[in-house]
Parts: sequence; structure tokens; C-alpha cells
Amino acid sequence: MLRLRPITRRRLANFRANRRGYWSLWIFSNLLVLSLFAELIANDKPIVMGFEGGLYFPVLVTYAETEFGGIFPTEAEYRNSEVQALIEAGDGWMVWPPIPYAYDTIDRDIDTYAPSPPSFRHWLGTDDVARDVAARIIYGFRMSVLFGLGLTLFSSIIGISVGAIQGYFGGLVDLLGQRFVEIWAGLPVLFLLIILSSLVEPGPLVLLGLLLLFSWMALVGVVRAEFLRTRNFDYVRASRALGESDFTIMRQDVLPNAMVSTLTFMPFLLNGSITTLTSLDFLGFGLPAGSPSLGELLAQGKANIQAPWLGLAGFFTLVIMLTLLIFVGEAVRDAFDPRRSVVGV
Repeated sequence: MLRLRPITRRRLANFRANRRGYWSLWIFSNLLVLSLFAELIANDKPIVMGFEGGLYFPVLVTYAETEFGGIFPTEAEYRNSEVQALIEAGDGWMVWPPIPYAYDTIDRDIDTYAPSPPSFRHWLGTDDVARDVAARIIYGFRMSVLFGLGLTLFSSIIGISVGAIQGYFGGLVDLLGQRFVEIWAGLPVLFLLIILSSLVEPGPLVLLGLLLLFSWMALVGVVRAEFLRTRNFDYVRASRALGESDFTIMRQDVLPNAMVSTLTFMPFLLNGSITTLTSLDFLGFGLPAGSPSLGELLAQGKANIQAPWLGLAGFFTLVIMLTLLIFVGEAVRDAFDPRRSVVGV
């Protein structure tokens, strides 16, 4: 059985005591887990199907139309009436996801113009090219959160490393490092991101690299201050006197103190990462065209004011997601607050 230290138990108890943050974490975690299985929730392929006594899993495996008696060697289009007739002729059946549309599926059979309003066919309506808005929100939520988590992780690693080196060694290293950080932080980040993203072919990894150039500075000041404060403590001097290497002292003795404030900032950094991606997508300098994006959905709402469901769907998705993260961040801050020695105070 895993035994937790008293301070860890106190932090967990204080986190649970913040009911708003605790339940926000559960809701956000469940939404994220559901979005990870977006292909089983919103897809234009059946989850499972039967044909001539055999089982097929089109969501996981690509099947050619010829396997069902068709004439084309390309992947079967299961929404096509002719393909469905071939499957029915082979005593087949299909189990569809709750939303039978993927994020890039164009519904050419809608009865009205695009963007079409919400209906039983499309719960949140369609966008200006007849793609299902609910499906795009599910995939866009997953893309935004995973992208934000990746950006937060890598920027935290770089920011913590830079701040730790500056704070631990001090002197000329700290002086030169601070001048570089100040100059780098003074650059017009948004304009540079727009220029750089227009010079290279857009893509999730490329965009992650571009945003990483500037997002790492958020934690430098916090970690630097903690290392400056802690480096002359008695236990750090004792480790240095025993011949421990600087790297070992930084990792074992000083970094745990700095991680308290760092972890407190994490949910807010994730919030900022998601907002930055959404802003670039809204301006048209983010993910490639056609990608599931909340910013692109907001841009469509701005361009189609006669279809308010587009802007409202993107707006409320962002509001709910960012609000949950803010509540989680507040709970984490309370959990690591050393003044909260009594749970619930």
C-alpha cells in the first residue's frame, strides 16, 4: 500500500476541501478522456459491422470497397447508399457512433443551405461547408487540450531549467540571463508568431515549436527567485561541503522547493496555451485549414452572423473549458499554500 507523507496528505486534503476545484478536475478529466475516444463518438464510419458472417471494425481498420462486393479498390464510403446496399445484400449490419459524422465529413444531403441550424440530424448545426459542429467541437477540444498540455510541458521544462541555472549560480550567469530574458520578453510575440507561421507550412508540430520559442519565459522568474532564496540554506551548504555536484544539489535539494510554486502555475499556463492556439486559429495563422479548431469555429461565427449557433457553440466550449481549468488552478494553489495548515481554512 502506498504511504504518503504527512505534507502530501495535507495538500491532497486541502485540494479536496476546495469543492469547486475538485469537481472541476473530475469534470475536465472526464471530458478529456471522452475526447480521446472521439472516433467512437463522432465518425462517418461504423464502430463495428457484420458482413457475410464476419465482423469488421471500420473505425480501427481500413477496408476496401471490393471486400464488400464493390468495384473500387479504395476505402469504402459507408455513408454511400450503394455501399450500404452491398452490405445489406450480404446480410450485413452496422453500429454507428452517436454522431455519425467526423470532423471533416461534409453532409451533402442536408435539406437547407449551409450553415444549417441545429436539428435532430445535426445537434449543433453545421458550419459553412456543411460539416457537423458537434463533431468539430469534440475533436477541437481534444486538439486544444493535447496541444496545450504539450506546450505547457515543454515550456515548463525549458523555463525551469533556465530559471534554475540563473538562480543557483547567480552572479554573471544570472545577470546575462536576466538581460536576455528581458530582451526576449520585450519582443512583439503575436506579430512574430504571425510572421513566422506565414513563412513555414502550418502543422501541429511546427506551431508547437514556434509557440515554444516564447512560452518558456513564464516560469523563469518564479523558479529563479526560489533558487536564489534556497541556494544559501544550511542543508544546501552541507551538501556542497560533502562534495555533491551542482546538478545533484539542484535536483535533490533546491528543485523540490521551486516545484511548489511551479505546480501552482501549471493550470494557468495550460489556460494561456489553449488561448494562444485559439487566437492564432481565429486569425488564420494556426493549424492547417480544415483541422478541428475552436478558433476556426469562432472565425466562422464572426463571418456568418446570420448563423449564431457557430459563434455561441465555440464561445461556450471555450468558456467551460477555461473556467474549469481556472477552478483547478485555484484548488492547486490552495493545496500548496503553506499557510493553510488546517483543511478548509
